[in-house]
Amino acid sequence: MKPYKEWSEEQLVKEYQSLLEQFEEVKAGGLSLDMSRGKPSAAQVEISRGLLDVLTSTSDLTENGLDCCNYGYLDGIPEAKELIADIVEVEPENVIIYGNSSLNVMYDQISRSWSHGVMGHTPWCRQEKVKFLCPVPGYDRHFAITEWFGIEMINIPLNDDGPDMDLVEKYVNNDPTVKGIWCVPKYSNPTGTSYSDETVRRMAALKPAAPDFRLYWDNAYNVHHLYDDRQDEILEILHCCEEAGNPDMVYKFFSTSKITFPGSGIAALIASKANLEDVRRQLRIQTIGYDKLNMLRHVRFFRDEVGVREHMKKHAAFLRPKFEIVLSTLEREIRDLEIGTWIRPRGGYFVSFNSLPGCAKAIVARAKEAGLVLTGAGATYPYGKDPEDSNIRIAPSYPTEEELIHAMKVFVLAVKLVSIEKILALAV
Repeated sequence: MKPYKEWSEEQLVKEYQSLLEQFEEVKAGGLSLDMSRGKPSAAQVEISRGLLDVLTSTSDLTENGLDCCNYGYLDGIPEAKELIADIVEVEPENVIIYGNSSLNVMYDQISRSWSHGVMGHTPWCRQEKVKFLCPVPGYDRHFAITEWFGIEMINIPLNDDGPDMDLVEKYVNNDPTVKGIWCVPKYSNPTGTSYSDETVRRMAALKPAAPDFRLYWDNAYNVHHLYDDRQDEILEILHCCEEAGNPDMVYKFFSTSKITFPGSGIAALIASKANLEDVRRQLRIQTIGYDKLNMLRHVRFFRDEVGVREHMKKHAAFLRPKFEIVLSTLEREIRDLEIGTWIRPRGGYFVSFNSLPGCAKAIVARAKEAGLVLTGAGATYPYGKDPEDSNIRIAPSYPTEEELIHAMKVFVLAVKLVSIEKILALAV
């Protein structure tokens, strides 16, 4: 099939009328599906039910002499540190175990820096200007945190191998008001991009103009592979920073929220010993400790890093066919028409779709007419402003395969209709 841009006006009008009829038929199907967030499906969540059985009222609630049902161990039980350390390829002394949410840990790091500063440096709230670099398209909740604190956000294009490092180096190495960069280095949200070895090494070798600059390294999808035989691997950032002479330049975040129960997992901050001691000073005021019984549950359920990886294969078995539905539909219905582009990810939770410029909001609105709720257009950019109005995040994890097939019919019809409207408008 020829690209739409090569069709005559008459052909496009005829196609548009046919698509509109199809769209009305699909609307009559009564779809009501929210795909706005990357939620695990109900069936996925079921595979973690065994976590609830490892502790009962008769269980031994001690681990190597530590009483997990009493006070103590502010920064997590040693066994949980060892489990997370193995997963993220660091030493246990580089790990603090928190509660259920890595997003909460990231918020705390920004809040702590804002109110009390980083390792003795002037609190951000007392500095005239604070800026953050934001690879785009990116994670809306990252951007929401920095926006909440009034931090100026700067778009950095996300390429196939990671952020545009020429721009990153320009800002970080020359502007002392740049205090951090949001990073999802593996299976990025939403593109599925993983940082190349060169990108990670260049990140680690930055020479920040600001002494309180940090990499905010959200390794949310560290073990979220879709395929056994095609998996992205990235260099471990703490080790790279140490080798580059910047041991304190990174905060790394991780959680089990999409490994076990969303909202009921364990989260971790991974950083240098000096950074962690700086954090502990506030933790001693903030809390008497996080849920050690939940930490113990996770340790006994998984036993070790191998147990986690075996568990993730079960998740992949649910996710893989859904990603294939999305990608095969786009390949079949959109590619030859040249009205959209996307990346085929090897892991993570999203497919990032780029429409013709100026079409994303209209596509999302059109899909909603037929009962399909997508992530809001612009959400993958700071302040919700996509300068091209083209990026749409598709989250295939929650619906059943049957629902997803129906949803993708709605989506491609919306893309085609809005694209023809755009092309005809330009032709006028």
